[in-house]
Amino acid sequence: MIEPPIETVLQRTENRFTLVVLAARRARQINAYFNNLGNGLGSHVPPQVHSLSRKPLSIAFEEIAADKVIVDKGE
Repeated sequence: MIEPPIETVLQRTENRFTLVVLAARRARQINAYFNNLGNGLGSHVPPQVHSLSRKPLSIAFEEIAADKVIVDKGE
């Protein structure tokens, strides 16, 4: 079973294409954060939810479902 359910995550965005782009961008940010942990202070935002998952994309979907990620429509 997928956690969070895809229906829950889809309600947070306009359409599935926006969801894919948003999740991919956030997953890249999370991955960069984990890759730079030992390098001192960085400009990367840490994960915004406590997650049992270790995969950046799963964490990104959990953040979107929890309304921790905001869509910037200017991009």
